[in-house]
Amino acid sequence: MRERTRAVLAHQRFQRFIVGVILVNAVTLGLETFPSVVAHYGVLLTVVDHAALYVFAAELAAKIYVERSRFVRDPWNVFDFLIVAIAFAPATGGLSVLRALRILRALRLLSVVPSLRRVVSALLRAMPGMSSIVVLLALVLYVGAVMATKLYGTASPDRFGTLPTSLFTLYQTMTGDDWGNIAREVMERHPSAWIFFTIFILVCTFVILNLFMAVVVSAMDEESAEERAAAGESNANAELILRELAELRKEVAELRGRSPVE
Repeated sequence: MRERTRAVLAHQRFQRFIVGVILVNAVTLGLETFPSVVAHYGVLLTVVDHAALYVFAAELAAKIYVERSRFVRDPWNVFDFLIVAIAFAPATGGLSVLRALRILRALRLLSVVPSLRRVVSALLRAMPGMSSIVVLLALVLYVGAVMATKLYGTASPDRFGTLPTSLFTLYQTMTGDDWGNIAREVMERHPSAWIFFTIFILVCTFVILNLFMAVVVSAMDEESAEERAAAGESNANAELILRELAELRKEVAELRGRSPVE
């Protein structure tokens, strides 16, 4: 029974069914944000939502039955369990905010779809390298904020009057949000301010952010290389088993040929 359940859970059709349930549930939760839709189809949306929840709960129960203690050793299983468990928490009184967390069930696609799972694994693998880049970015922001406060604090006190406001303004500049108007406002009093803003944007946007992408791409390459190596090892094991089976069949055939004919 346990092996049959394991085969059903691993079957491609069952995986596609779970993906379909996740997508349908995500759509229904989105439709619940429209009052007119809820007024006409509120009961149907609730039924679909509960049905999807029961499907997820049954899938998790089947996984626990099949994997037993190994269930908690897989981080993706723990992730799925927490996502589904949130939906069973009471959503009344002070816990009514948990109703909004039901949409987190859409994140189950990360654990069900292999390509998304590889991306998340690569991002987690890249975290150590990204932490160093975050420190570098924070250092550049801090140095730039101190310089901007001292240079342009009097020219634009609303944007660079204090260190916190300078940090926020430079963060806004780094994201490219309305940085042109910020620069022009300062350049009315300091025409050479364009040099500071140009260098700051070049360093933050074209250097540090590219470093982020380089670290993530490198981690994804490592993840893909490990998967290819694991696939190659499994293929080699399969070929070895097939070769041994062929040799056993040959030996059995030879033994039958040597046996006396009745």
